[in-house]
Amino acid sequence: MDGVAVLAAEPAAVGNDPWWLILAKIIATFGILVVFVLFSIVAERKVIGYMQVRPGPNRTGPWGTLQSLADGIKLAFKEDIIPAAADKVIYILAPVLSAVVALIAFAVIPLGPNVSVFGHTTALQLTDLPVGVLYILACSSLGVYGIVLAGWASGSTYPLLGGLRSAAQMISYEVAMGLSIVPVLLTAGSLSTSEIVGAQENMWFMFTLLPSFVVYAISAVGETNRAPFDLPEAESELVGGFHTEYSSLKFAMFFLAEYVNMVTVSALCATLFLGGWRAPFGIGTIWPGANENWWPVLWFILKVLASLFVFVWLRGALPRLRYDQFMHFGWKVLVPVSLVWVLLVAAMNTLRRELDFSTREIFIGLAVVLLVVVALSLLIPDRAKKRVDARDPNPHADFPVPPMDLVVPPSPRLRPQVPAKVGADEPQPEKED
Repeated sequence: MDGVAVLAAEPAAVGNDPWWLILAKIIATFGILVVFVLFSIVAERKVIGYMQVRPGPNRTGPWGTLQSLADGIKLAFKEDIIPAAADKVIYILAPVLSAVVALIAFAVIPLGPNVSVFGHTTALQLTDLPVGVLYILACSSLGVYGIVLAGWASGSTYPLLGGLRSAAQMISYEVAMGLSIVPVLLTAGSLSTSEIVGAQENMWFMFTLLPSFVVYAISAVGETNRAPFDLPEAESELVGGFHTEYSSLKFAMFFLAEYVNMVTVSALCATLFLGGWRAPFGIGTIWPGANENWWPVLWFILKVLASLFVFVWLRGALPRLRYDQFMHFGWKVLVPVSLVWVLLVAAMNTLRRELDFSTREIFIGLAVVLLVVVALSLLIPDRAKKRVDARDPNPHADFPVPPMDLVVPPSPRLRPQVPAKVGADEPQPEKED
């Protein structure tokens, strides 16, 4: 069959594509990522400029749309400087590692249903691995190596501190992000990204697994080192973080890796929680052709753009967190919440499968248990608090409170002021008659 035709959304035949079709998919995937990056940079400047009541880029190209392309060309022609104390081999390989790992993670993201291209049936997906979700998590884990090696190989203090911060941050928030994905895998019953999209035909997981969606959204921002979690690049503390000593194309590689990671986690969010390439808001039930032809690619792109807008919105609206608050939030809030939610989802799936409980009955039971726990916590008196109040009428005495009659001593740097004496040789004031 000549030309391009679109088939129904059926399981893709992986590994049967001819070489030219595989090459075309690779080029198309790389092109999509590059276009997303160029668009994201311009959109970020435009949106933040609008939020801060100032013009964004408006000189390079129509309405400033070619500003990110001009920045890329400028970086390519800037002077490439390598510090004298740097480990040159690792210094050069670190940005390449970060960019390559970020690019290959997009390979298992499904962009649409199966299509027929010049007589060959294929999926709008570079490859469909049975463990596609684990593949993406593995790629995101390898990305931290490029950042850590860049900080170490620069031979400078501030890049090293930025690399160590980034390693601790990505490990911490990757744990929470991985735990937020587990309920999706339990509900869909598969690690394949295309099968997870198929499991959301009737209802998106964003609604049925809302706590997982919230934890994933927060963890994804921390995973990508974006504001307000951009602590490895905190200019007020670390100059520029792990890429302080980088310039020219090497700096551009880190810049590319950051925005490609944003696109990848946004595409994964759309795949896991927003129905993937399926039409949003029930359009597919009203318009049967919404999930056919090339329309699914449009729905997927719109969902990714919505996620990217949230990244930009957070950067323009929230201040940077303190590092200890950031790590405290990841380990003591997100991880425990994710663990409890995984147990609840596993229990609900077991009740539904083994005891034929309906979803409505399960949610009613959980609501009753939650109300009982809240009621008991309100009714049972806090005996420990009563003991503290009876022993010490001032419960805040343990905190360092300065005394009310505090007199601030003079600074030791001030010279003691000696009262001036009237000398004999100085003119005396005349007495009045």
